[in-house]
Amino acid sequence: MANNPHTYLVALGSNQRHPAIGNPRAVVSFAADMLDGTLGEVVARSAVLDSAPVGPSQRRYANAALVMESDLAPPALLKALNGAETMLGRQRRGQRWRSRSIDLDIVLWSGGIWASPDLQIPHPQFRRRDFVTGPAAAIAPDWRDPVSGLSLAQLHHRLTRGRPTPR
Repeated sequence: MANNPHTYLVALGSNQRHPAIGNPRAVVSFAADMLDGTLGEVVARSAVLDSAPVGPSQRRYANAALVMESDLAPPALLKALNGAETMLGRQRRGQRWRSRSIDLDIVLWSGGIWASPDLQIPHPQFRRRDFVTGPAAAIAPDWRDPVSGLSLAQLHHRLTRGRPTPR
Protein backbone atom coordinates (compact mmCIF):
# COMPACT_ATOMS: atom_id res chain seq x y z
CA MET A 1 0.00 0.00 0.00
CA ALA A 2 1.08 3.53 -0.66
CA ASN A 3 1.32 6.10 2.10
CA ASN A 4 -2.13 7.51 1.34
CA PRO A 5 -4.41 4.78 0.03
CA HIS A 6 -8.06 5.45 -0.54
CA THR A 7 -10.63 3.70 1.60
CA TYR A 8 -13.75 2.34 -0.07
CA LEU A 9 -17.01 0.76 1.02
CA VAL A 10 -17.98 -1.85 -1.57
CA ALA A 11 -21.34 -3.64 -1.69
CA LEU A 12 -21.49 -7.20 -3.01
CA GLY A 13 -24.57 -9.06 -4.18
CA SER A 14 -25.51 -12.23 -6.04
CA ASN A 15 -28.71 -14.07 -6.82
CA GLN A 16 -27.47 -16.57 -9.35
CA ARG A 17 -25.58 -19.78 -8.89
CA HIS A 18 -22.10 -19.94 -10.42
CA PRO A 19 -21.25 -23.34 -11.92
CA ALA A 20 -17.73 -23.45 -10.46
CA ILE A 21 -18.34 -21.64 -7.15
CA GLY A 22 -21.82 -22.59 -6.00
CA ASN A 23 -24.80 -20.77 -4.57
CA PRO A 24 -25.08 -16.96 -4.32
CA ARG A 25 -23.73 -16.88 -0.74
CA ALA A 26 -20.64 -18.77 -1.91
CA VAL A 27 -20.24 -16.39 -4.88
CA VAL A 28 -20.33 -13.33 -2.61
CA SER A 29 -17.76 -14.87 -0.25
CA PHE A 30 -15.55 -15.89 -3.17
CA ALA A 31 -15.71 -12.39 -4.67
CA ALA A 32 -14.75 -10.78 -1.34
CA ASP A 33 -11.80 -13.16 -1.02
CA MET A 34 -10.77 -12.45 -4.60
CA LEU A 35 -10.76 -8.65 -4.10
CA ASP A 36 -8.53 -8.91 -1.04
CA GLY A 37 -4.96 -8.56 -2.25
CA THR A 38 -5.78 -8.04 -5.92
CA LEU A 39 -7.42 -4.60 -5.83
CA GLY A 40 -6.34 -3.60 -2.35
CA GLU A 41 -6.53 -4.78 1.22
CA VAL A 42 -9.88 -5.72 2.72
CA VAL A 43 -9.83 -4.34 6.26
CA ALA A 44 -13.42 -5.20 7.26
CA ARG A 45 -16.01 -7.58 5.89
CA SER A 46 -19.63 -8.13 6.87
CA ALA A 47 -21.45 -11.39 7.14
CA VAL A 48 -23.33 -12.53 4.04
CA LEU A 49 -27.05 -11.83 4.43
CA ASP A 50 -30.09 -12.91 2.44
CA SER A 51 -32.46 -10.28 1.05
CA ALA A 52 -35.55 -9.92 -1.10
CA PRO A 53 -35.08 -9.27 -4.82
CA VAL A 54 -35.12 -5.80 -6.36
CA GLY A 55 -36.82 -5.22 -9.70
CA PRO A 56 -38.10 -8.05 -11.91
CA SER A 57 -35.84 -10.76 -10.53
CA GLN A 58 -37.63 -13.28 -8.34
CA ARG A 59 -34.55 -14.91 -6.84
CA ARG A 60 -33.43 -13.95 -3.35
CA TYR A 61 -30.07 -12.22 -3.07
CA ALA A 62 -27.02 -12.81 -0.95
CA ASN A 63 -25.50 -9.47 0.08
CA ALA A 64 -22.45 -8.27 1.97
CA ALA A 65 -20.22 -5.23 2.29
CA LEU A 66 -16.52 -4.73 2.73
CA VAL A 67 -14.17 -1.89 3.53
CA MET A 68 -10.99 -1.93 1.52
CA GLU A 69 -7.94 0.23 1.14
CA SER A 70 -6.68 0.63 -2.40
CA ASP A 71 -4.21 2.78 -4.30
CA LEU A 72 -6.70 2.86 -7.19
CA ALA A 73 -8.63 6.06 -7.88
CA PRO A 74 -12.42 5.64 -8.18
CA PRO A 75 -12.56 5.22 -12.00
CA ALA A 76 -9.76 2.66 -11.93
CA LEU A 77 -11.40 0.74 -9.08
CA LEU A 78 -14.73 0.76 -10.94
CA LYS A 79 -13.02 -0.64 -14.04
CA ALA A 80 -11.32 -3.33 -11.95
CA LEU A 81 -14.59 -4.24 -10.19
CA ASN A 82 -16.35 -4.49 -13.57
CA GLY A 83 -13.55 -6.79 -14.73
CA ALA A 84 -14.01 -8.97 -11.64
CA GLU A 85 -17.76 -9.13 -12.33
CA THR A 86 -17.11 -10.24 -15.90
CA MET A 87 -14.63 -12.86 -14.71
CA LEU A 88 -17.31 -14.21 -12.36
CA GLY A 89 -19.86 -14.48 -15.16
CA ARG A 90 -21.72 -11.17 -14.97
CA GLN A 91 -23.37 -10.19 -18.24
CA ARG A 92 -24.40 -6.56 -18.69
CA ARG A 93 -26.93 -6.90 -21.44
CA GLY A 94 -30.66 -7.15 -21.22
CA GLN A 95 -33.00 -6.07 -18.50
CA ARG A 96 -31.84 -3.91 -15.60
CA TRP A 97 -31.81 -5.61 -12.19
CA ARG A 98 -32.06 -9.07 -13.67
CA SER A 99 -30.47 -12.12 -12.07
CA ARG A 100 -26.70 -11.86 -11.83
CA SER A 101 -23.83 -13.96 -10.66
CA ILE A 102 -22.23 -10.97 -8.93
CA ASP A 103 -22.72 -7.24 -8.48
CA LEU A 104 -19.89 -5.12 -7.05
CA ASP A 105 -20.70 -1.47 -6.30
CA ILE A 106 -18.61 1.34 -4.86
CA VAL A 107 -20.88 2.84 -2.21
CA LEU A 108 -18.60 5.34 -0.43
CA TRP A 109 -14.98 6.39 -0.50
CA SER A 110 -12.68 8.38 1.75
CA GLY A 111 -12.60 11.26 -0.75
CA GLY A 112 -16.25 12.16 -0.19
CA ILE A 113 -18.23 12.85 -3.35
CA TRP A 114 -17.22 11.72 -6.84
CA ALA A 115 -19.25 12.52 -9.93
CA SER A 116 -18.47 11.51 -13.49
CA PRO A 117 -20.61 10.19 -16.35
CA ASP A 118 -19.76 6.57 -15.42
CA LEU A 119 -19.58 6.76 -11.64
CA GLN A 120 -21.31 8.50 -8.76
CA ILE A 121 -20.09 8.19 -5.19
CA PRO A 122 -21.98 7.92 -2.91
CA HIS A 123 -23.89 5.28 -4.82
CA PRO A 124 -27.15 7.05 -5.74
CA GLN A 125 -29.46 4.30 -4.42
CA PHE A 126 -27.68 3.09 -1.29
CA ARG A 127 -29.68 5.17 1.22
CA ARG A 128 -32.88 3.37 0.20
CA ARG A 129 -31.49 -0.17 0.35
CA ASP A 130 -31.37 -1.93 3.69
CA PHE A 131 -29.46 -4.79 2.06
CA VAL A 132 -26.63 -2.26 1.60
CA THR A 133 -26.99 -0.16 4.75
CA GLY A 134 -27.33 -3.19 7.04
CA PRO A 135 -24.05 -4.93 6.12
CA ALA A 136 -22.32 -1.55 5.77
CA ALA A 137 -23.44 -0.38 9.21
CA ALA A 138 -22.25 -3.68 10.70
CA ILE A 139 -18.65 -3.01 9.64
CA ALA A 140 -18.45 0.80 9.43
CA PRO A 141 -21.26 2.23 11.59
CA ASP A 142 -19.63 5.65 12.04
CA TRP A 143 -18.76 6.25 8.36
CA ARG A 144 -20.73 9.33 7.32
CA ASP A 145 -22.59 9.83 4.08
CA PRO A 146 -21.07 13.05 2.65
CA VAL A 147 -24.45 14.10 1.23
CA SER A 148 -26.72 13.74 4.28
CA GLY A 149 -24.06 13.89 7.01
CA LEU A 150 -25.65 10.84 8.65
CA SER A 151 -23.65 7.80 9.71
CA LEU A 152 -24.27 4.41 8.16
CA ALA A 153 -25.79 3.28 11.45
CA GLN A 154 -28.18 6.26 11.42
CA LEU A 155 -29.12 5.68 7.77
CA HIS A 156 -29.82 2.01 8.42
CA HIS A 157 -31.84 2.79 11.53
CA ARG A 158 -33.98 5.31 9.65
CA LEU A 159 -34.49 2.92 6.78
CA THR A 160 -35.52 -0.01 8.94
CA ARG A 161 -37.64 2.03 11.38
CA GLY A 162 -39.82 3.65 8.72
CA ARG A 163 -38.49 7.17 9.12
CA PRO A 164 -37.77 9.29 6.06
CA THR A 165 -34.34 8.55 4.62
CA PRO A 166 -32.43 11.38 2.94
CA ARG A 167 -32.03 11.08 -0.81
